Amino acid sequence: MHAKTAPGAAPQTVPSVCPHDCTSTCALEVERIDGHTIGRIRGSNRNSYTAGVICEKVARYAERIHHPDRLTQPLRRVGPKGSKQFAPVSWHDALDIVAEQFAAKAQTHGSETVWPYYYAGTMGLVQRDGIHRLRNAMKYSRWLSTICVALADNGWNAGTGAKRGVDLREAAEHSDLIVIWGGNPVNTQVNVMTHAMAAKKRGAKLVVVDPYRTGTAERADLHLPVRPGTDGALACAVMHVLFAEGFADWPYLRAYTDAPDELAAHVAQRSPQWAESITGLPAQTILEFARMFGRAKNAFIRCHHGFSRSRNGAVNMHAVSCLPTVTGAWQHKGGGAVYGHTSVYPLDRTLIEGLDVADPSVRELDQSRLGPILVGEADALKGGPPVTAMLVQNTNPAVVCPELHKVHRGLAREDLFLCVHEQFMTETAAFADIVLPATMFLEHDDFYTASGHTSFQVAKKVVAAPGQCRENHYVICELARRLGASHPGFEMSAWEIMDETLARSGMWDAQTNWERGGQDCALPFETAHFLDGFAWPDKKFRFKPDWSMLGGRWREMPTLPDHFDVIDNATSDRPYRLVAAPARTFLNSTFTETPGSLQREKRPTALIEPQDCAALGLSDGDRVTLGNARGEIVVHAKARDGQQRGVIVLEGIWPNRHFEDGMGVNALTSAEPGYPNGGAVFHDTAVWLRKAQPAD
Repeated sequence: MHAKTAPGAAPQTVPSVCPHDCTSTCALEVERIDGHTIGRIRGSNRNSYTAGVICEKVARYAERIHHPDRLTQPLRRVGPKGSKQFAPVSWHDALDIVAEQFAAKAQTHGSETVWPYYYAGTMGLVQRDGIHRLRNAMKYSRWLSTICVALADNGWNAGTGAKRGVDLREAAEHSDLIVIWGGNPVNTQVNVMTHAMAAKKRGAKLVVVDPYRTGTAERADLHLPVRPGTDGALACAVMHVLFAEGFADWPYLRAYTDAPDELAAHVAQRSPQWAESITGLPAQTILEFARMFGRAKNAFIRCHHGFSRSRNGAVNMHAVSCLPTVTGAWQHKGGGAVYGHTSVYPLDRTLIEGLDVADPSVRELDQSRLGPILVGEADALKGGPPVTAMLVQNTNPAVVCPELHKVHRGLAREDLFLCVHEQFMTETAAFADIVLPATMFLEHDDFYTASGHTSFQVAKKVVAAPGQCRENHYVICELARRLGASHPGFEMSAWEIMDETLARSGMWDAQTNWERGGQDCALPFETAHFLDGFAWPDKKFRFKPDWSMLGGRWREMPTLPDHFDVIDNATSDRPYRLVAAPARTFLNSTFTETPGSLQREKRPTALIEPQDCAALGLSDGDRVTLGNARGEIVVHAKARDGQQRGVIVLEGIWPNRHFEDGMGVNALTSAEPGYPNGGAVFHDTAVWLRKAQPAD
């Protein structure tokens, strides 16, 4: 099935797919030097969206896959939790220990005491999501996925009814205005910039809405540095102008929306002057943007995740999605919006995830609330037993989860049995009782959806894994066998699961997909633009969403688009709003171990508005302390134009070891769930800031 390079042969170029960013999921060309070694990775032109372009961190992937610190053998803890004192153990014995502990904990507390925990270190559907098959077969605690997309998904779906929209390739060719709202694709989604800059070169205007002057904002014709968490107010003020100045398309509104008259009356009270006091943007700037949007025939909004990561994030996303609906931009080529495309794939996930044995009566735990769960907060535990056993794959919660002090306190519990399947000795792995060495994406088979484009792609193993590294699928199936879990997926190889899943889904088989470079599931123009109706029974866009359909905390939410003022507002004792933004060459906690990324990012740095620096007597490089009731961190200051006073930006989820007290930025962020159904609020944090005392 997998081609091999003969000893001494010239390097080969083989195809693969990047598993690290669900939006881009770039098609790759990998230089295979021999059966164990890769060289340079380049973008592949076989995917017309990623179009031969990849980010610099993946281009240097040889730094990561051949890193000398990779885990290559199973380990058993022999010292205190967190001490990194481990001894080698065989795979057989390690898996026996895990299975025995899971069984013993379940016998004492019930099956819900075991919580398989994962996330997006890989986006491959077999290797990432197969953990659910074990969860469902064993009736372990279920999973509420909230770290990344919960708030944004709910906000987008509230209006449109489905996670799909206009293809950015179309926008690059036809849009006359592109708005990048709440994201920095220069750092996170380089392909968005490829298409946006193609449109700009053609004459389209580019607007960026973001709290600070990102690399993306530097390319824009207009940057709106909105205060964090106030995007809904900005969107409402834009709609005020669109209705007041005749930019609303009333025939379209009558045919395609639920309550246009109510919306028009509502936003009549939401003027740019009203929004100025909330967003901090001058009313004249809001007016300029609104007129630019209204005059553009083919206005397109690329909605990103960043502005949804606050307590009111779903309301903000919904409000922004209303803009092209008010103007009827959806009717035109290059007009409309997109947040993600994942609903375009006709994929049957039953075999992958064991959905046919899922029990909805088993409690569902919120991944973002790991800290409260592990310290035993009753509301977080949903009234069930304590979590006393975990298997962690593809994530590093000891760095990336909110309320890190609680997370660490919980992971250090002696009654918690923790197995971590990892590529490096992460902060989470250091707490583990058993550490298992994991493969990287070039060392196993998998297949991938995308969110930013519509191609479904298959990737084959490119090189052999070092030492005793094993794929996620192997671990899940071996534990299932030891635990007595029954499901056909446990008896199949990853490739067999892929083929059977694709057959059930009416898609190309895995080999055909691999040979053809992916299956494009793009929708017809009328469907992508919702011209055959939005995805609700009445086919109308909902200006008045039924939030109760999307989650349990809906009663406080506004009926129509608005500024939903539930954010962690600045106060006299916490006068700054903190945004924990992504760095260019880190990807959450991935790539934080590679030399190239560390050299570029240098150290944790707070970007502070220059007048704030002057008021505090700060110079570039000064040590500053950020804090709130949850904790404190010490970082270095850097003056930065292009953000409002009172806004602080810290780029990158740096490993905890880079901070003086061993605790990173998520010591400050809250595990409070966003509305209406959870979601991490990483950009919704009020802090105080002071010059730090000199280091000892």
